[in-house]
Amino acid sequence: MSNVELLSPAGNFEKLKIALAYGADAVYAGVSHFSLRIRSGKEFTYESFEEAINYTHAQGKHLHATVNGFPFNAQIPLLEKHIERVAAMKPDAFIVAAPGVIKLAHKIAPHIPIHLSTQANVLSYLDAEVYSDMGVKRIIAAREVSLKDLEQIKKHLPHLELEVFVHGSMCFAYSGRCLISSVQSGRVSNRGSCANDCRFPYTLYAHNEESGTLFRIEESEEGTHIMNAKDLNLSAHVKEILDSGVIDSLKIEGRTKSSYYVGITTKTYRQAIEDYYANQFDATKYTAELDTTKNRGFSDGYLVNRPFEKNDTQNLAHSISEGTHQVVAQVSEDGTTCLCKDVLALHVKYDVVMPAHLSIEAMDNDIGTIFEEDGLWKISFKQLQTPNGKAFDEIHSGNVNAIVLPTPLPGFTFLRAKIKG
Repeated sequence: MSNVELLSPAGNFEKLKIALAYGADAVYAGVSHFSLRIRSGKEFTYESFEEAINYTHAQGKHLHATVNGFPFNAQIPLLEKHIERVAAMKPDAFIVAAPGVIKLAHKIAPHIPIHLSTQANVLSYLDAEVYSDMGVKRIIAAREVSLKDLEQIKKHLPHLELEVFVHGSMCFAYSGRCLISSVQSGRVSNRGSCANDCRFPYTLYAHNEESGTLFRIEESEEGTHIMNAKDLNLSAHVKEILDSGVIDSLKIEGRTKSSYYVGITTKTYRQAIEDYYANQFDATKYTAELDTTKNRGFSDGYLVNRPFEKNDTQNLAHSISEGTHQVVAQVSEDGTTCLCKDVLALHVKYDVVMPAHLSIEAMDNDIGTIFEEDGLWKISFKQLQTPNGKAFDEIHSGNVNAIVLPTPLPGFTFLRAKIKG
C-alpha cells in the first residue's frame, strides 16, 4: 500500500510554506473568488497564487485549488474566467462542490483533476458513482460518513480516490451547509463568508403568549454555546484509518487558523503517519502537541462512531480555548531573527518547535543559550536586540522589531511558553 497523502491548509503564502516545511505532502488554497474561505482567499492575488503553485511544485509537492463556492447565475461569466486563469497556473486539482461547476471546469480545463468538496455530502457508493461518472477523480467525504461506509465506496469504485478530514473545526450544520450566518448577519456561508454565528453564546427563554411573561431558562451571564461544535481530532485513530486501506488523503481543516496551528497539526499528523508505516504508532503520543493549539475541545467526530452513539460533540461552555501553550515568537524564513507574538523576556526558557525532520545543536554565547531539557529543545535570551543593536529588556506583540537569535534556527521555527494555570 502506498503512503497516504497528508493535506494541509494554506490560508496565505507564509502558511503554505509552513505547511510544507512541517511535513505536508500537499496543500489546499484559493483566490477569494468562488472559494468557501473568502477571508483567507483574499490573502492571495492571482499573481501570488501562481507563485505559490510554482513554489509548491519546486518542493515536489501538490497544491489543490479551491473553487468550491456555490455561484449564482450572474457570477457564471466571472467564474468561467476564474477557472481559465487558475487552470493556466497548473494546480494539481480543483476542489469543487457544485455539479454545474464540475461540468464547467471539465469543459474549460479538462486536464485539471476534480476533487469533490465535502459539501457535496457523499455518503454512499451510489452518490460517489454519479460523481465518478462525471469525471471526478477524488471524493472528499462528507463529515458524517463512517469508515465502514467508505470501505464500501472503495469496494464498488476502487479507482476513486477518497479523502477524509482528520482535524479541525466542525460545523454545526450538516456537512457545513449552514444558513445561520446568512439569516443573522447577511454573510452567506455557502459563498465563503460565514460569520461563525454558531460559535456565539445564546440564552434560551420561554415566552407565555397569554400573559406576556418571559422566563429565562438557564441562569448564566454568558448564556450557552448551544450550537458550538467541538473540533475534530482523529490523531488517535490514524492507525485504524490507514489499516482500512481505502483512504488516499488525510486532510487538516484550517485556512483561517494561525501559522502555529498549521505547523503543529501538520507535524503531529506527519509523525503519526510515519509512526504507522514504521509499526511504531502510539495513540497516546500525539495528543499533547495538538493540545497546545487553540481549540474548542476535541471530538473524534463520526468517522469511527455513528452520531447517535455519542453525545460529546458540542462545547456548551465556551467558543474557543487558548490551548496549553502560547506562541511567543516566530522565526523568520531565513532563520536569523524572530518576531514577537506575545511577550519575550530575558532569562526565560522557551520551547523551540521546529519543522519536521530538522534538528539543532546546543550552544551558548552572549546573546543566549540553546539547550535540551526533558526531551525538548529550549532557548533563553541573555540579550534582546535588533540587527542594528537596539536593545530591550522585554518585548511585546505588536512590536515589529526583529530580534537577533543566538544562532540561526530553521526557518519558520516557533518559540512557545506553557500557559500558567
